[in-house]
Amino acid sequence: MITRVPGFLVGHASDFKNVTGCTVILCPPHTVGSVDIRGSAAGTRQMDALVSYHIVNEIHAVCIPGGSAFGLDAAGGVMEFLEERGRGFDVTITRVPIVPTAVIYDLSVGNCRARPDKAMGFAACQAARPEPQGDGSLGAGTGATVGKLLGIGHATKGGLGTAFLEGPDGLKVGALAVVNALGDVVDPQTGDILAGARTAPDSREFANAVRLLQQGVVRRRFGEPSNTTIGVVASNARLTREEAQKIAQMGQNALARCIRPVHTLFDGDAVFVLAHPEVATDLHVLGLLAQEALEQAILSAVKSAHGLGVLPSYQDLQEGRGGKG
Repeated sequence: MITRVPGFLVGHASDFKNVTGCTVILCPPHTVGSVDIRGSAAGTRQMDALVSYHIVNEIHAVCIPGGSAFGLDAAGGVMEFLEERGRGFDVTITRVPIVPTAVIYDLSVGNCRARPDKAMGFAACQAARPEPQGDGSLGAGTGATVGKLLGIGHATKGGLGTAFLEGPDGLKVGALAVVNALGDVVDPQTGDILAGARTAPDSREFANAVRLLQQGVVRRRFGEPSNTTIGVVASNARLTREEAQKIAQMGQNALARCIRPVHTLFDGDAVFVLAHPEVATDLHVLGLLAQEALEQAILSAVKSAHGLGVLPSYQDLQEGRGGKG
């Protein structure tokens, strides 16, 4: 789990009534970060410090809310929480927390008027712990869904997942993924669809989004519902911002292996990398572990998801087929 990387805390605020939520990753001091965005429908805030030549080189938290662009307000609560505790970039009269934020679109599954706000961002920080808090439909994964090529009624419930791997010489790599994709989620080893577009709203049979696209079934316009898978990799590796960006690029391989199609015009897919410098490592080793950890987190997100009464989950569909895979 991502919190097994020393110093990183994760907190969730979940609104199960309105089917939305917010997840925050609080970083230890001196954390370096970067991001790679490949979807064409990203909604973000305060991302400048993750790219080269920015004066700020320390990341204090990453915020992942639901609510589409409305949910960006949750980052204000994270900033308030950190400022109260003296965390942030020193501007003499106060400290300004650096909180890169990326949202998912979950307005289609709950109350579209109830979105993560400043209070929810603050609450997620208050709930942050170094212990694992479980995977599935919580935090930013509360309203996540997957397989929406045929519309939200044909979709399957998505969620939030985590994973942890250890490498040589004390290297630790944790991952967190919020899976809210247009495409289907597949087992990268077998190619089997685990969660995705179903042939009908009451069907347990997957339609196979890739096959539909090959047959010319496409989204004609941007609109309900939009999508995004957000991955966060945390490590104790000693990285520059540019090296962290390279690991984020390599981490995108996990999305490409587990989600089909991925990085579409209707997805805001992003992978963050956060590095708290403790051990030296080879970038190829770290990149491979980042990919593997994100793959595990993506699969855990859908396998642990709960339908919450809005859509069937992986577990619901497996039970309906007479067993769990």
